Amino acid sequence: MSSIIDYEDRATCIIFGDAAGAVLFEPNEEGYGVQDEILRTDGIGREFLKIEAGGSILPASHETVENKQHYVFQDGKSVFKYAVSSMADVAEQVVQRNGLSNDDIDWLVPHQANKRIIDATARRVELPQEKVMMNIHKYGNTTSATLPLCLYEYESQLKKGDHLVFAAFGGGFTWGSVLLTWAYDS
Repeated sequence: MSSIIDYEDRATCIIFGDAAGAVLFEPNEEGYGVQDEILRTDGIGREFLKIEAGGSILPASHETVENKQHYVFQDGKSVFKYAVSSMADVAEQVVQRNGLSNDDIDWLVPHQANKRIIDATARRVELPQEKVMMNIHKYGNTTSATLPLCLYEYESQLKKGDHLVFAAFGGGFTWGSVLLTWAYDS
């Protein structure tokens, strides 16, 4: 993220961090792993969380670089409002669609956008803090790496059969939730 952050924009630069993450899934015959997913996008947030230039609509040029159009821009209030409602809605939907209740969920694995969004999402899905993975205080918002980083950091606490609900949110807007049943004891 550091390559697309304007360090003169204090509203944005303090939020993001650099990281990478990956998760390996292996086949099993016990029914563990990804159970369901809900993925959404609607474009309603294209003006609230974006990078203006660099794509086919506005290719990179001397002018776009000079005008700082290759940096992340976000309207924090709008992003917060949509992130909380969207992440919570799809998390609730994936739980209900699979015949589970909030009591059946062992862990919420939320996108690490900011602590207020994580806390608000946990409240909306009625999960206590001890069931919420959080590491934003260490790394900031590392975008797509936030969920694999959470799994890495909490792996020792996960037990075979645990139900994990992932909830994420991103530019444009895009959001989604995945229900996963953990496949091994650490």
